[in-house]
Amino acid sequence: MADPQAETTPVRSDGLLIDERRGLILDLVRQQRRVTVAELAERFKTSLVTIRADLAALAADGALVRTRGGALPLRDEEELPIDVKQTLNQEQKQRIAAAAARLIRDGETILLDSGTTTYALACQIRGLALTGINVITNALNIATVLAPVPHVNLIMPGGQLRQQSFSLSGPIAVNALSGLNADRLFLGVDSLDPEIGLMTPYLQEAQFNAQMIRISRQVVAVADSSKLMRRNLSVIASVDQLHMLITDSAASPETVEELRRRGVEVVLV
Repeated sequence: MADPQAETTPVRSDGLLIDERRGLILDLVRQQRRVTVAELAERFKTSLVTIRADLAALAADGALVRTRGGALPLRDEEELPIDVKQTLNQEQKQRIAAAAARLIRDGETILLDSGTTTYALACQIRGLALTGINVITNALNIATVLAPVPHVNLIMPGGQLRQQSFSLSGPIAVNALSGLNADRLFLGVDSLDPEIGLMTPYLQEAQFNAQMIRISRQVVAVADSSKLMRRNLSVIASVDQLHMLITDSAASPETVEELRRRGVEVVLV
């Protein structure tokens, strides 16, 4: 994100980095469905000018809709750019990624789905003390992180690129996985409902994710608690096909209990 002229330093008096504050603003917009400049300035103990600059920058990035005196969320069918998504729930994603990395063993073949939490996991993999692992991923940004790592043998399917997420999917990608097998899939999901299953807004990605599940011995969903009990267009799989969910401790106890009742191991971090 470009820093507005009103900001001359990355850290303000509230102690937050600019991107951290903007990520929190986005969280509020999504939760409350509408925010005002005045309430944001009061909440973050900063000036109206600074908040207006934050909202202008977020609107320019396509993350929200600017209104007179405040902001509104995007429509449900609109997608946040990946660089904006990376500012949301950063602490939770880092904790989830660290817990997921502890599952990886030397010599394994793992699948990494696209997404900001799996990207955080890829960054963790760089520092693991391993002799060698195979990593299959459909995400260009994850591949860029892992390409120089000596202990990673990187495998990428082909496919059609979705620019908003840097992910490859479609029939070419699905077919490329048909002759492969993986010990463990780390799956990033847009939505997870115990009754309906794992979901994404994108049909081609749902088909590719379903193929990822078919070739994996263990399926681990990595998703912060904001993704739970949400619904989306395309169902990837039922929760019966999910072995483990790693999420943050803000997850609804009722949802956690229902997932455990259905046989999913839930790890809270």
